[in-house]
Amino acid sequence: MAHTGPIIIVKKKVAHAGHHGGAWKVAYADFVTAMMALFIVLWLLNSSKQIRVAVGGYFKDPNGVSKKVGNGQTGSGENFIVTKDNLDQIKDELEKTIRKENISQKLLNQIEITITAEGLRIELMETDKGAFFPVGVSEPNAEALDILSLLAAELGKLPNQLSIEGHTDAKPYATSGNYSNWELSADRANAARRVMQEHGLGPSQVTQVRGYADQRLRKPKEPEDASNRRITIIVHYLVKPGSDEEDKTAAKEVPLQAPGGSHPAK
Repeated sequence: MAHTGPIIIVKKKVAHAGHHGGAWKVAYADFVTAMMALFIVLWLLNSSKQIRVAVGGYFKDPNGVSKKVGNGQTGSGENFIVTKDNLDQIKDELEKTIRKENISQKLLNQIEITITAEGLRIELMETDKGAFFPVGVSEPNAEALDILSLLAAELGKLPNQLSIEGHTDAKPYATSGNYSNWELSADRANAARRVMQEHGLGPSQVTQVRGYADQRLRKPKEPEDASNRRITIIVHYLVKPGSDEEDKTAAKEVPLQAPGGSHPAK
């Protein structure tokens, strides 16, 4: 039997192409992100001021916690401050919210929202039959409770302070004694405050409750007109830091100096 040598099998190793890694993916992701940012900037430049404010507000407060300010919860409320610059916007939002509710058109006609030097003025005006308060009564009716609760829920989201006023017409109060239109106007304003603080206003939002009786008639030439009887809610605008209004306010608060001395005059 012939001797055979060892059989050697040679396997040829084929070299694979080198691994390129994932660096290109990172570069591509950066490029896409940069392009997206560019498109957002271009879109914002051609958008309205309201949209720009809304987008900026989202990045400042993405969780929306600032809306909870009036209820005593956390949040700065920076995006919802009523200033001279956005009074129109807040007015429109309030009017839309009120119109969404199941309120009769007749009652809607008795609600007026205007912009004044003090801030946003909301007035609930009476009719001959009493739209919000029965004639001569200091406690609000069911319609007034609904409206005041709705307003409180919306205004409670703001950090702004409020004043509530009561007004009457020029008719003398019906009953005799010491109770007059002065007491009635103040009691109605205070009743409105209680309702609103029970339904959303912060405990320190209302800074003044005023009763004016018939001294600030809505219709001076018709002193006994029913619309002179009204509740007025004023949302005072806040002064932006560093603005001219802040400087004027600070100037008013400088104590008066006594002549020839450094102490305030008394």
